[in-house]
Amino acid sequence: MSVPTPPGVPAPGSVPAADVRAELRAGMASLAAPEAPSGAAVTSDLSIDETLLLHSIGWVPVDLVNGVSVYAVPGGVWVWSQGEIAPATEAHQRAVGAAVARLRRECEHVGGAGVVGVEVTIEVHPHHVDVELVGTAVRPAVAPPAGRRGHRGPLPEVFVSDLSARDFVLLHGAGWAPLGLAYGTSFVNVPRRSASTALQQRTQNVELANFTNALYSARESGMERMQETALHLGATGVVAVHVAEGPLSFARHAVQFSAWGTAVTLVADAHQRIAPEVVLSLDDRDIAFAAQSLRGR
Repeated sequence: MSVPTPPGVPAPGSVPAADVRAELRAGMASLAAPEAPSGAAVTSDLSIDETLLLHSIGWVPVDLVNGVSVYAVPGGVWVWSQGEIAPATEAHQRAVGAAVARLRRECEHVGGAGVVGVEVTIEVHPHHVDVELVGTAVRPAVAPPAGRRGHRGPLPEVFVSDLSARDFVLLHGAGWAPLGLAYGTSFVNVPRRSASTALQQRTQNVELANFTNALYSARESGMERMQETALHLGATGVVAVHVAEGPLSFARHAVQFSAWGTAVTLVADAHQRIAPEVVLSLDDRDIAFAAQSLRGR
């Protein structure tokens, strides 16, 4: 005697009908969702101790990323004139900005939350400016909850920092976070000297006042632009600032001042006091004396 099958339950041995629409919806949803980390091998320029330090605060390296930009400098801008060489300054600023934007896009593409240890390489040529940024994309091992406690404004999705992973860990432990790369530059013409002044400076030890004043002018403009980019990011300060200054090899009547660093802000309720440990390494590979000095005389 056979037992009747309840309604809605497939009969024993029968194959349930496939819900094609549900399968299509599930497939489209999986294609639209971001790809989850696969746990594959990671490529980074971080040292072993930096990687372990990142793990100690719950962060992991993701991949090596870079951003490059080449901007043209209009012809004829390096002639001897007065004041700032605006076309060259603008080309430099745009080249750095474009390289930073590409670095962020690569970081987003690999699933990173930011880039640390960015190496900044900038070359100024008569007709173009080359900028190359290389760093390691990093992210928290566990995604943080929505909204960061204690922060007084929205943080960018991806940050760019030239801080080493070690400095990033120290900054994180103190309750601060990097926001982005702040940068500024200025190219200024050096005023011409009169014939009597040139003759005097040729035969005496005197200050080259025209070079001094030009460098001060370039410094003021470059620092102001770096601070403006930091304020645009919502930062409260810039740390680890690097400075490059001096005359150009192909235009010695012009001086350049460039500054860049990491814009930071406080994300904790208050600054956290930390006490870093000072470790003296006994593995000194440098020879501090000549072996011959150990011989008796």
